[in-house]
Amino acid sequence: MDTVSTTQGLAHFLAQSDAVGKTLLALLILMSAASWAIIAGKGVAQYLRQRRSSEFLNHFWNASTLDEVRHEISTHGARDPFSHLSAHALHAQVHHARHGASRLAEAGSASEFVTRTIKKVLDEETTRFESGLTTLATVGATAPFVGLFGTVWGVYHALLAIGMSGAGTLDKVAGPVGEALVMTGIGLAVAIPAVVAYNAFTRSNRVLAGRLDAFAFELHSFLTMGEAPGAGQQQLGASVRPLKPVPQQAQTPASA
Repeated sequence: MDTVSTTQGLAHFLAQSDAVGKTLLALLILMSAASWAIIAGKGVAQYLRQRRSSEFLNHFWNASTLDEVRHEISTHGARDPFSHLSAHALHAQVHHARHGASRLAEAGSASEFVTRTIKKVLDEETTRFESGLTTLATVGATAPFVGLFGTVWGVYHALLAIGMSGAGTLDKVAGPVGEALVMTGIGLAVAIPAVVAYNAFTRSNRVLAGRLDAFAFELHSFLTMGEAPGAGQQQLGASVRPLKPVPQQAQTPASA
């Protein structure tokens, strides 16, 4: 039994495998390396993006004027989607006010020009969010089938070798077939992390895109109307408040 255990295994399977089997294993290794590199890269990028976005939004909503926001962006740069969107929208407002609609790209009113600029930046950020996800989806969908193909190929050659040798006992059949099943296991080990990461990144990107759309609406309102949505109702409520009575010493006779 010890002799059988030492002669069976992945190393023995690779030694007995042909070029097709070794190529499939190399392909699975490359797919695994690519998926883990994307997972690590996007994980770090997502952490930095969330931290920098929180810092910028905290500064944005605590700023008293848009000039403070411009100063913050010019000082620290646009390092997150929200500051990137704000920088382009603020620049579009200033550019249209200074040059007007002198070109086709600037046609329309200031509000329309700012709207197009915000839409363009949102599309750019969405594309950036989705970078690498196609590779993860491809790995998650194809890796099990690549492993299964390796298993079928290995079982086929194992059965041919057993048939040629004429030894059809259980120990002669189970060993090569069990070795071939390792390829299916490797394919699943490559696919599962890719699928889990793809779903996690997709949900995170969807949540971030929703927050960015809401922020874009607020920012557009600031730039085009000079106030946030609902500010008019707040100002109206404040204007109907009763005025304080004027002190007697501040009143003067009409004849004077």
